[in-house]
Amino acid sequence: MKFPLAPSTPTRLGFEPAALERLMELVTRHVAEGRYPGAQLALARHGKLALTRTLGDARLDPKRVAAKDDTLWLLYSNTKVLTACAVWILADRGALSFTDTVAAHVPGFEANGKGEITIIQLLTHQAGFPSAEVPPQVWDDHELLGRTVCGFSLEWAPGSKVHYHRLAAHWTAAVLIEALTKADYRTFIREQVIVPLGLGDDVFVGLPDAQHERAADMHEPGPDGRPVKRAEENNAPARRAGTPGGGGYGTARGMAAFYQMLLAGGTLGGRRLLSPRTVAYVLRNYTGDRPDGYMGMPMHRGLGPHLRGTTDTIRGLGSLASPRTFGHGGVGSSYCWADPDSGVSFAYVTNNRVPDPWHGQRMDLVSNAVHAAID
Repeated sequence: MKFPLAPSTPTRLGFEPAALERLMELVTRHVAEGRYPGAQLALARHGKLALTRTLGDARLDPKRVAAKDDTLWLLYSNTKVLTACAVWILADRGALSFTDTVAAHVPGFEANGKGEITIIQLLTHQAGFPSAEVPPQVWDDHELLGRTVCGFSLEWAPGSKVHYHRLAAHWTAAVLIEALTKADYRTFIREQVIVPLGLGDDVFVGLPDAQHERAADMHEPGPDGRPVKRAEENNAPARRAGTPGGGGYGTARGMAAFYQMLLAGGTLGGRRLLSPRTVAYVLRNYTGDRPDGYMGMPMHRGLGPHLRGTTDTIRGLGSLASPRTFGHGGVGSSYCWADPDSGVSFAYVTNNRVPDPWHGQRMDLVSNAVHAAID
């Protein structure tokens, strides 16, 4: 499949070489220090790919395997924007309105006081059930998935708080997609989002067995701080599952291209996926400067990504970012974002899940290095 971004160079696309050199020095040092086994970065602007860089190892155990440009990295919560995009498409096609209640399309969801939750509240982490869980059995039993989601109970009144829903909101979005399309949400995302954009080789929600050798293992800091392999995600069932809030896989260039589509008003490589009005609608700030109870700061939630805004701090996007910059992160490991003021999109993925405060601090340095390079 031909990649949708034409190749170019940072200089031709208006990036300051010394600032990009500082970025690469920073990430190279992290890998050399053992902060993470490997990393990949991609930078794009105005529909062209400025650079892709891959460093370090994709796997350490049972033997070291060098990361390559086609290595697939666990996206964690970057997946949420891909799942949300499937909902955007359904709105664009008239199958739903964002102001609809979820229960209007998912019979039974009204149980336990959830009948008035809107799709806007669901996608902006205001639904009221942030701690709800689903069992692994739903990966292969989507009738059970529907029953489980409909059985979620409220922890607080919908709309009364902003509090990050780690997985529950996007499991609900998956059920919503399946109710409206009568297709597996993973199939719909692939056939209606990923493949039409020309990203079929670079982005997956539900990784086919034939692609598992391309997947980087995910790690976490061990007792001595060095990365050790995590058991939870590094197995075939988890990779196949494609959990809608945290189980996608992708390359950095694939995610940079996806965000170029949003910067271009829904078009990538000559293919239109969404209308410009829909893109503008989903990139509004729906939560203002209200603090997110999980993040401990305002997150300026859109209907999928979050925005920089003008508060003192923000996660991942870089404190130097334009207020309109939007994107999303993956827990302790990655961030992908786009800046409408400059036309730049950036993706940074690693394979070590490092806790805060170090993760948040390094993301500010990494993203700010990119912002400083934009001419």
